[in-house]
Amino acid sequence: MKSNKKKYYVVWEGNNMGIFNTWDECKLQTKNYKGAKYKSFATLKEAEAAYSMSYYEFKNIEPKKTDVNPPNYNSISVDAASSGNPGKMEYQGVDTKSKNILFKRGPYKEATNNIGEFLGLVHGLALLKKLKSNQIIYSDSVTAISWVKKKKCKTKLVPNKNNKEVFVLIQRAINWLNTNSYNTKIVKWETKKWGEIPADFGRK
Repeated sequence: MKSNKKKYYVVWEGNNMGIFNTWDECKLQTKNYKGAKYKSFATLKEAEAAYSMSYYEFKNIEPKKTDVNPPNYNSISVDAASSGNPGKMEYQGVDTKSKNILFKRGPYKEATNNIGEFLGLVHGLALLKKLKSNQIIYSDSVTAISWVKKKKCKTKLVPNKNNKEVFVLIQRAINWLNTNSYNTKIVKWETKKWGEIPADFGRK
């Protein structure tokens, strides 16, 4: 007898990656994709927790050399850094292969790393749309990717006179997301498999 119990599906590696609400959606992302990695979960909370990790972290195993597919170098990568949380924050976008800087902004006062990751993603999306580029965009921040998809910056940071400029940028980014469509694929950078994202500021 077929179960009607609701499930959520995490796709770590597939045609598209993310959390999907039905098996049919999941199947579309994994069909004809060699080495697809996915799993069903009983609750959305469990799925989100699993997707916040790489597949190998979730399974608590080391990736096999044959499983480690290289990143797609027809892409750009974005990252942010902050001195303190909140603190001085900056973000940048680079060509994934050459690491040439495509844009760099900041530092801004009293902002968080998640805000920087969010602004970097939206900046990258706007740039690729302007260039009519078919490149994908990498981010190592599950939080920022979620905010972009929801078109919301769910920061707990409280606005004040020191971070006024940051909140102007946040609102501008949200406005862009709400008034623009895009076909750019946003992909989670797999740090455990590939090392630090090319846009990393190297301050760890």
